Amino acid sequence: MSGSLGSSASFVGIETLGTPPAPTTREEMKARGWDKVDIVLVSGDAYIDHPAFAAGILYRVLEAAGYRVAVLPQPDWRSCEPWRMFGRPRLFFGVSAGNMDSMINHYTANKKVRNDDAYSPGGRIGLRPDRATMPYCQRAREAFPGVPVIAGGVEASLRRLAHYDYWSDTVKRSILLDSKADLVVFGMGEEPILEIARRLAAGEPVTALRDMRGVAYALGAKEPRPEDALVIPSYEEVKTDKRKFALATKIIHQETNPFNARKLIQAHGDQAVVANPPSLPVTQERMDWIYDLPYTRRPHPRYRGEPIPAFEMIKDSVTIMRGCFGGCTFCSITAHQGRIIQSRSKESILAELRKIGRDPEFKGVVSDIGGPTANMYQMRCTKPEAEAKCKRLSCVYPKVCKLLGTDHGPVVELMRESRQVEGVRKVMVASGVRMDLAQQSPEYLDELAAHHVSGQLKVAPEHVNSGVLARMKKPDNIDFVGFTRKFREASARAGKNQRIVPYFIASHPGSDLEAMIELAVFLKRNNYKPDQVQDFIPAPFDIATCMYYTGIDPFTGEEVHSAKKLRDRKLQRALLQFFKPENYFAVREALLEAGRKDLIGSGPECLIPANPPREARMARMRAAAKSLGEGRYVHTIANPSQGEPPDGCGSGEFKPTGYRPGRTSAKRRQDRKKRGAGRARLS
Repeated sequence: MSGSLGSSASFVGIETLGTPPAPTTREEMKARGWDKVDIVLVSGDAYIDHPAFAAGILYRVLEAAGYRVAVLPQPDWRSCEPWRMFGRPRLFFGVSAGNMDSMINHYTANKKVRNDDAYSPGGRIGLRPDRATMPYCQRAREAFPGVPVIAGGVEASLRRLAHYDYWSDTVKRSILLDSKADLVVFGMGEEPILEIARRLAAGEPVTALRDMRGVAYALGAKEPRPEDALVIPSYEEVKTDKRKFALATKIIHQETNPFNARKLIQAHGDQAVVANPPSLPVTQERMDWIYDLPYTRRPHPRYRGEPIPAFEMIKDSVTIMRGCFGGCTFCSITAHQGRIIQSRSKESILAELRKIGRDPEFKGVVSDIGGPTANMYQMRCTKPEAEAKCKRLSCVYPKVCKLLGTDHGPVVELMRESRQVEGVRKVMVASGVRMDLAQQSPEYLDELAAHHVSGQLKVAPEHVNSGVLARMKKPDNIDFVGFTRKFREASARAGKNQRIVPYFIASHPGSDLEAMIELAVFLKRNNYKPDQVQDFIPAPFDIATCMYYTGIDPFTGEEVHSAKKLRDRKLQRALLQFFKPENYFAVREALLEAGRKDLIGSGPECLIPANPPREARMARMRAAAKSLGEGRYVHTIANPSQGEPPDGCGSGEFKPTGYRPGRTSAKRRQDRKKRGAGRARLS
């Protein structure tokens, strides 16, 4: 466990960027001259004092308000002892699974254990449990009964009400009931955590905080229900009736505009869960204050220079805004950060760039200035009175709202001035670019192509089939084609030969073999060979997840096809990379099943040759040999740590048995082993 790392970390050298990070051990706390702390922040991630990481921001915000805060990163959850390291916190435990949902962090779309963890030192797996919020909260309760436990972060936010859990293929109840947290803070946490700290410090009980925006809480059987809450289908209803699940999803997403959202209540047996309206958007002044705090922009010294992959990728990036009004059904960003764009001032961003430029370890290239979407900076509804009443889930689908301010002037000005900062040689734009907006500003495209792209630009059209794109709430494929043409023209004007790298999703609700073949043919015609592709993962809370589970579009009531079987998902993914030899046989199977034998052969439109190339046969042999020695799936283990038993297995020794251990072939192998062992004893 990372908690066993050195306790006497040296802060030499990082004061040049900011003040020392939070203490992570009792010795570090004592070195501050503290005998106790006010707040302990528990995180499933390694602790990085950088504004791109939640624990880093929350610590700095609380520190600036005068609170004594310790961070407990990736503690060993098998015991409550790590939670006792700093003594009894005066105010509360703040618990988060980390920057990512722990299940998505641990498992692939096919429910196999990932080989690395980008938010852990050395990329090691096994440093956090599955569904980390729950055991973290439970250990806090065990360590110090009576201390308030506040859960937050993406994992808790998206599970605040009854939700579909892809990994167990069940509908689970609110995380509040299983974690025993006093409150779940959903959405961005800086303002709520400050209010929680202030009110608890003033002597208010944690139950008094139930009036806060952006929090959810559980009510006991005898507690009165709020009369002003909108009732949504109960846990029991959404668990047994998929149409009720779809209805609940529709209501929940219609109540996400903080200016008009209503309080929601959902019964869970004789208990109930209440979700208050979301927090109001953060003002520009507060955004500047948050990002101007004295971060070291480094991992905590406890890691002794061991690389943390997520940090290495984002360390030289600058966040310029939050939120996304795209409303894509498969994306959790809008649900977590809100659809209202919250931007920093140009002055604050340039000040951070100057700070980076002075860093002796900086190599001169800013990897990204952006956010969820790079070119939504400073874009808001032009009529606040309309914004206060609006119930649209997307400002750009099915078409760009006429009230949306789409002026790219502020972001163009920022891009130009960012290149003039001393110590900065190059400023890249690596965040997603919203293509329908970018096409409205030739000036932005020229600036982007000439100065902020290094050879290739990554964009996310996601699909080309109009039906699938409609389920995603993405613009039609003509938008991608038009953007590609205009970007190439802008690159030519800059004297550069740059290419588009598109990202696509396989197995999204609405996508069948015919739709994926349409996408594969498009890729072939346009000479795209995507190196990285995504398989759809049904994350809790997302509208696309509702479609996947129920087979219903919650807003239209229409039936939606989803590829649920492992074989079907495999075929869709193979079609995205039809050109790879290892995918030959899967692509052939998909084409024959869809009646598209015309795409097999040597014609210009054909995806694969009639005869399998030698590389394809060899790849199939290697894959078969490899499959005999692997098979750790979510079904067989509770978390990626060696020896951790699944739920209900007790505390005895646990040995993973592989995927579907009861199948006939497994039994035959076991019988052969027994017979072999018997013959060995006889000989």
